[in-house]
Amino acid sequence: MEQLTTYAERITAFLGLDGSYTVLGNTLNNYVLSIALFVIGLIVFAVLQKSILSWLAMLSKRTSTDLDDTFVKMVRSLKPPFYAFLSFWIATRTLELAGVADGIVTAILVIWLVYQAVIVVGILVEDVVFRHLAKDQDETTKSALHLLANIARAVMWVFGLLLVLSNFGIDITSLIAGAGIAGIAIAFALQGILSDLFSSFSIYFDKPFRVGDFIVAQDTAGTVKHVGVKSTRIQALSGEEVVLSNQELTSAKIQNYGQMEERRIAFPFGILYETPLDKVKEVPAMVQKVIESQENVRFDRAHFKSFGDSSLDFEVVYYVLNSDYAEYMSIQQAINLGLLEVFSKEGIEFAYPTRTLYINKTA
Repeated sequence: MEQLTTYAERITAFLGLDGSYTVLGNTLNNYVLSIALFVIGLIVFAVLQKSILSWLAMLSKRTSTDLDDTFVKMVRSLKPPFYAFLSFWIATRTLELAGVADGIVTAILVIWLVYQAVIVVGILVEDVVFRHLAKDQDETTKSALHLLANIARAVMWVFGLLLVLSNFGIDITSLIAGAGIAGIAIAFALQGILSDLFSSFSIYFDKPFRVGDFIVAQDTAGTVKHVGVKSTRIQALSGEEVVLSNQELTSAKIQNYGQMEERRIAFPFGILYETPLDKVKEVPAMVQKVIESQENVRFDRAHFKSFGDSSLDFEVVYYVLNSDYAEYMSIQQAINLGLLEVFSKEGIEFAYPTRTLYINKTA
């Protein structure tokens, strides 16, 4: 600092000015020194930011982690106006400012530092912590990350505001105590909403279903259209939109057909008791041939299951190799038609409920 003061005196002497001349309580030498500190600080901060970014760029080429990208975002968030004002504040430390002016400059710096800290920590939280809470980046998870990031920023702003007030000499102990009491009262008043909020986080990260999945929950069946903070919107089969609270969904039994990779189908049928034994033995092979002729189907089994009241009962199991319900119905229809055709050619008749009465006639 002494060397900078000497340079300031030389500059005023070179300009032919009286360095000891006082303006607003500060000598010309002090003003020259202040300007020099401002320029030096501006250059140093700009060069330092550029150097750090260059170093991070080289580091990212040698590492597979994305943590360096987060640091790049954090460093780039420090804009020129910020470190220009920081340089200005440093420069004013050499001047005798009026109490009000010095307080205003310091207050602006503290507020700006808090603002910048919130941005930097917000980037760190969103890019590092929340990114690793969910491995897959679907739309539902992105919404959750965005919501949690906003909550984290709000919390950081509260702490930042308390820091600013404390810096201005305000006793924040009573404020914290009052905020705690108010928070408890608000929590009791909004416990239903808060319950839905935490339920939404459970849906986001546990993923019992996702947007686009077809689900059955309670007495509602439909496609999930939106998962919100308080409720989930489902497009019902009949066309209307059904809104269910997240708390209801997390406590209800949910059948998720959207995550089904294949559909297991078991269906029975019966043939007449009058069917010849050799034809009965051929039925499972006939059924297998009909099912295997369909696409996207895997045959499992076909068995003569039981003797029914009016039929020889068979049970058939096969798998549709996707979850599309319409395709399943088309395949089942084709199988039914195929069985009708094959059985008709072989003279095998499907059974239907009948009852035979035997009457013993006595003289």
